[in-house]
Amino acid sequence: MIRKAEIDDAAIIAEFNSLMALETEGLQLDAETVLAGVKQAIDGNKATYYLYEKADKIVGQAMITREWSDWRNGFFWWLQSVYVHENYRRQGIFRSLYQYIKKLSEENEDICGIRLYVDINNKKAQSTYQMMGMQETDYKLYEWEKDS
Repeated sequence: MIRKAEIDDAAIIAEFNSLMALETEGLQLDAETVLAGVKQAIDGNKATYYLYEKADKIVGQAMITREWSDWRNGFFWWLQSVYVHENYRRQGIFRSLYQYIKKLSEENEDICGIRLYVDINNKKAQSTYQMMGMQETDYKLYEWEKDS
């Protein structure tokens, strides 16, 4: 079952975010900061998390944020914080989450597409996204982080 996350789900989402960062980028995140960020996303209406439950246990997640495109007069949904618990991988959980989110975007006239970014070394994830019909873009991602 896929459902929209609620504030009571913040701890498991934060745990999954920390596990994902460690697994994909070798980053050890500050647990308090991540939990506060997840709560702010949910309570502050900054993002929407979708959770995949199996036998009443949350085993996968994906977060959506929005970016306005004046070129297209619509929003891109950014797919972020994608994680499936290691014991539940290769069972179609991410595929189900992606298809669910894609269907929601197709039903919403304000949404012009879905985007995501992936670590350059995460070849497994890149392969998965390509199998879902997503295409690599010509854009490179640059960033500046405050206090970095």
